[in-house]
Amino acid sequence: MLNRSLSDAHTLLMPRPDGAPASWAVSTAPVPYPKAVAAMHARVEAILDGRAGELVWLLEHPPLYTAGVSAKPADLIDPGRFPVFESERGGQFTYHGPGQRVAYVMLDLRERGRDVRRFVQSLEAWVIGALAEFNVTGQARPGRVGVWVEHAGREDKIAAIGVKLRRWVSFHGVSLNVEPELAHFSGIVPCGISDHGVTSLVDLGLPVALEDADAALRLSFQGVFGATVVSDPPF
Repeated sequence: MLNRSLSDAHTLLMPRPDGAPASWAVSTAPVPYPKAVAAMHARVEAILDGRAGELVWLLEHPPLYTAGVSAKPADLIDPGRFPVFESERGGQFTYHGPGQRVAYVMLDLRERGRDVRRFVQSLEAWVIGALAEFNVTGQARPGRVGVWVEHAGREDKIAAIGVKLRRWVSFHGVSLNVEPELAHFSGIVPCGISDHGVTSLVDLGLPVALEDADAALRLSFQGVFGATVVSDPPF
């Protein structure tokens, strides 16, 4: 299903001048949200101290809602449905759960250019490139962070983006809807936007597994940020 080779990655948007690869890790079992956040904090501190390199960590969470720093209480429609966690990432409420690929991105922007806007645009370009591997046209929209697709006569969100920087090292990241239970999004106003819906690759009629999405995400990441090397997840 993938239609490019790794050698096609040639116009990096946010490369490291030294070309050092980012570690690429995948957790095969669902990761509790608090454990993931603790692991991200530890890795960010290690990057800042020079004890570890960059890491992209792919995982799934059990069903839950997270509230970013701009979350509005009224956007939590069904507070008793799933656990709700406050998050230091940007953005509002979002859902995480099985069938959704969460990619936590711990990159050192001291080495990639200290430009937050370019970083967010690069994350969007990364997801858009991954969707293109399945012939899906993802789009960014001014004033609406994330990636959108035209579906059934409307625009639906297929990927959310919410990041945090600590002394120019990033954490949190993106979530791509591969095959989540879309009804679970109904307990919130996703990202504070009620005028549009949510969709997934499978909802678009594509028989995509998480492993397929992972391959596309890695391929596209290497075309935007540079080389990766497979490593073990934090735990």
